[in-house]
Amino acid sequence: MIAHKRADRLTGLGTTIFAEMSALALRTGSVNLGQGFPDVDGPREIIDAAISALRSGRNQYAPGWGVPELRLAIARHQQRFYGIELDPEAEVLVTTGATEAIAAALLALANPGDEVIALEPYYDSYVASIAMAGGVRVPVTLRAPDFRLNLDELSAALTSRTRALLINTPHNPTGSVLTDDELRAIAELACERDLLVITDEVYEHLTFDDISHRPLCTYDGMRDRTLTISSAGKTFSFTGWKIGWATGPVPLVTAVMQAKQFLTYTSGAPLQPAIAEALALEDGYFDAFRAGMQSKRDRLCAGLAAVGLDVFPPQGTYFVTTDIRPLGFDSGYEFCLELPRRCGVVAIPHEVFYDDKQVGKPLVRWAFCKQDAVLDEAIGRLARIAP
Repeated sequence: MIAHKRADRLTGLGTTIFAEMSALALRTGSVNLGQGFPDVDGPREIIDAAISALRSGRNQYAPGWGVPELRLAIARHQQRFYGIELDPEAEVLVTTGATEAIAAALLALANPGDEVIALEPYYDSYVASIAMAGGVRVPVTLRAPDFRLNLDELSAALTSRTRALLINTPHNPTGSVLTDDELRAIAELACERDLLVITDEVYEHLTFDDISHRPLCTYDGMRDRTLTISSAGKTFSFTGWKIGWATGPVPLVTAVMQAKQFLTYTSGAPLQPAIAEALALEDGYFDAFRAGMQSKRDRLCAGLAAVGLDVFPPQGTYFVTTDIRPLGFDSGYEFCLELPRRCGVVAIPHEVFYDDKQVGKPLVRWAFCKQDAVLDEAIGRLARIAP
């Protein structure tokens, strides 16, 4: 008899909610405001750069650390926007999206039994990556309506077994951007307790209402203990290219490379030089991109409020969270399963991002990184469920 029992560390992971809900959208012909991908491609000149790389023969393995021009472009980006000085030869690693960077970081830096503190609700790959590394997930919960970090709860979560903090800002799914006071307090705790910090900053260029993103590694004492992760997908609307990176001190980046080389080794060879060009785009691109997404945020928030939902406008990312109880529902998961049948719209229930299911149960996440006509169509359809 063949034993088919999977490893215990995979128990409960199941299929990612994004794949589940996107498949539901396809089956039902629904407007997909669930999975966070734009429905318009990024800059044409960056696509042309990728085509040029394809045609010029850059189709074999890229160096495991990433092509030199992209590593240099990432270093220049960090200096340009944040004043961070990096050695592109030793402190920059290109990965297959930020998801691989997070997984490789946890595999490289967390031992079995180590506790990893993460802000809840958390992106679902955090749960899987911590589990596959044999770590112990410890949540610190951001609560509606403002989703601010409770610093007392963060401090109380630290134990002698705490190995690392996994910090996501701008935060998916809540859209909260950590304040200077919050980041400074995290830095002080990390230094005081000699902790590693892994930061997921993929929405770094998507902050609204004149709110700025500041990398945690720029705070006193944090440069040598912080691994900073980001990617091109969200900033340039090429989510399918899966080009990400990890930057930081040599020991941390080298450790991540040791794990990463046995995951994908390398990927996206002709796409890497194209992203190098994208990172060098003028400020006008980044400003217009941010302004366009803020307009879409406001459009969807107004529409969801008109339907009767309680809306929590985000400070960043391209997701907005709502409380669905004003419409007579108490389970976001059941609400999201019902939506396609009732009105042909797909969203994501928050509770899948929580250990504390009750906190997330009435909350639903909606993506606004879509064309205005698509957002308007979704809002029109949602009007069918208004009380």
